[in-house]
Amino acid sequence: MIGVILVALLLSWGCVHASSSLVAGPADESKNLPATVFQYLDVTDSEEADRILKVIQAHPNASIERVADIIHTGRVYGPQPTGMFPEEQVVVRGRAYPLSLSIPATYDPSKSIGLVVCLHGAGFTGDAYLERWQARLGEGYLLACPTYPSGAWFTRRAEELVLATIRELRARYHVDPDRIFLTGMSNGGIGTWLMGMHHAPLFAGIAPMASGLDDILMPFLANLRNTPIYIIHGAKDQVMPVELSRSISRELDRLGYSYMYREHEREHPMAGGHYFPKEELPDLVTWLNGRRREPLPARLTVVREASHFQAFSWLRLESTDPIAAFSEDLVDKRDERITRREYAKLDASIKRTNRIEVSAERVRRYSIFLNDRLVDLSKPVTVLTNGQVSFNGVVRPSLETLLRQARLRQDPRELFSVQLTITVPNQP
Repeated sequence: MIGVILVALLLSWGCVHASSSLVAGPADESKNLPATVFQYLDVTDSEEADRILKVIQAHPNASIERVADIIHTGRVYGPQPTGMFPEEQVVVRGRAYPLSLSIPATYDPSKSIGLVVCLHGAGFTGDAYLERWQARLGEGYLLACPTYPSGAWFTRRAEELVLATIRELRARYHVDPDRIFLTGMSNGGIGTWLMGMHHAPLFAGIAPMASGLDDILMPFLANLRNTPIYIIHGAKDQVMPVELSRSISRELDRLGYSYMYREHEREHPMAGGHYFPKEELPDLVTWLNGRRREPLPARLTVVREASHFQAFSWLRLESTDPIAAFSEDLVDKRDERITRREYAKLDASIKRTNRIEVSAERVRRYSIFLNDRLVDLSKPVTVLTNGQVSFNGVVRPSLETLLRQARLRQDPRELFSVQLTITVPNQP
């Protein structure tokens, strides 16, 4: 069980590299750089992580380029059981949640594989979704179907469950970081929208079905600038009226974002129009097969309320004016700032080599993370915020920044050796 053998999972992500260094002393750590790097990435104790960080920094071969290459390509995965596992578990805040898992018989730990996370609706469980999805996904994906009570995927703990599921499966299996998908039906579709918007850089695509969004959440659709979207809804849905998805479609059109919208006329004998027809799944799988994440897009839009300040690709909000803050439920609170949709927003573009233009609303301070794929690190970088130059100079890559960000993000495709923290000029 995933929850039961959490320690084993943490070790398994760097299984071959880390096995010797985890039982070795400091002298051995200094010799085996790959093992020590993965030991740092995987360790859960912050004081131990700081100690290992110093060991890496003192290693004679620990250049930024060498460590980045180790993180990007050096992880080795061990063999794992394959088949259907309907009774796995994931632990969040000390509570175990059921997880139904399907691992293709052809899974090869030396090759990366896509991951589909499917969120059930109210009255269902992850186990109920496992077989119907697995039969059509075939051998190309790991399938994870977590279970959350009442299908309340719009809560913070449910959000943590989904993120923990992805994190633990990536530790155990060779998941392709550019082919992670999130989908869900009904309440699960609402969760797909919420998590997909708040954590858009994580996903290669989202596919919400028979769901919708409250008007106060519409501004967060802007976060999906670089995230493919596949919407399915029944025209005769009496539980979640189809107008919910149509209104989202109109907002995506207003933003100028591309997406796929499928509206079907089918009805189920028991569920009416509120269901996901099996006839729609082959086209959705074909769509999944054609999608890959772009981990370093040249333009980002990020809209945040006060409880979601985590990094968003190469941007992160650090401080804002007073803005709306979601409750534990994420959608139930209706104070004045939420009603007025007072959120912070950054829109940032790398216009040409080494010139970054940023528009900021209700933002006092933010960080830009850079690497040699985004800019030429040997030349000066210019950052303009709301039309004013807020930085102009040569940036200094740091091995410590690279490692700390890699440990925080746990994404081998998001490696940044530079952090620029920008104070936004006061607006008149």
